[in-house]
Amino acid sequence: MAEETNLQTTNGRKVGIGAYIALFVAILFFSGIFMKVDGMKWISAFDFTSLSGTFGTMKDPAKNTFIGAGGVSAKAGFLFALSLVPTVMLALGCLEIFSHYGAIRAAHKLLTPFLKPLLGLPGLTGLALITDLQSTDAGAALTKNLYDDKQITKKELVVMSAWQYSGAGMINNYFAIGSALFAVLTAPVIIPLLLMFVLKFVGAMFVRFVLNTVYKEDFRDEQ
Repeated sequence: MAEETNLQTTNGRKVGIGAYIALFVAILFFSGIFMKVDGMKWISAFDFTSLSGTFGTMKDPAKNTFIGAGGVSAKAGFLFALSLVPTVMLALGCLEIFSHYGAIRAAHKLLTPFLKPLLGLPGLTGLALITDLQSTDAGAALTKNLYDDKQITKKELVVMSAWQYSGAGMINNYFAIGSALFAVLTAPVIIPLLLMFVLKFVGAMFVRFVLNTVYKEDFRDEQ
C-alpha cells in the first residue's frame, strides 16, 4: 500500500484526469487499434507502427534490402541492429511524453489490481507490455528502462520478459504475416489473436510460479 501511494504521488503530483487521458492515448497509440481502420486510413497516422514505417528497398527488392545481400558476421549484425534504432527511439520518445503527463502513474493505479494478482507486476509495467503487442524491440527497451531505473525487481523483469517473449509483436506480426492464412481459417480472425493474448498470460504465470518455487532462493534478497 505504501509503495502504491508513493508511486501515485511521484514528484509530488497526484493522479489527475490529465494522467488518465495520457494513459488512454498511450494505450490507443501502442495497441494497434488505429493501424487498419476500414474507410478511415488517415487515422493510421496516430498508430505507432504506421509512424515507425519501413525502410525502402534496393532496386531488386526480391533479392536485396537496404542492408544488401549475402552479409555475414559483425557487419551484417550491425546493419540489422541499425534498422531497429528508429523504432526504439520513437517508442522511448513517445513514452517520455506520456510519462510527463502522468501516464505511468495512472497505469500503476489502474492496472496494479489486475497485474499484481495474475503476474505479480506493478501497474506501471502496463505500457511496456502494451508496446510489446506491436514492437518487440520497443517493448524490450521500455522494460530495460524500468529495470535500470529500479522501478521493477529482477523477478518482475523475468516475468515481464516471459510475457513479451511469447507471441512478441503479436498484433503487428499477426496481421502482417498471419494474414496469408486468413482465407483458410474456419474460425473468426479475432479468435486466434485472442488465444495468443491469453496464452501470453498463461506463460508468464507459469514462469512466475517457477520463480516462486524452484528458484525461490535466488530472489530472497528482493523480498
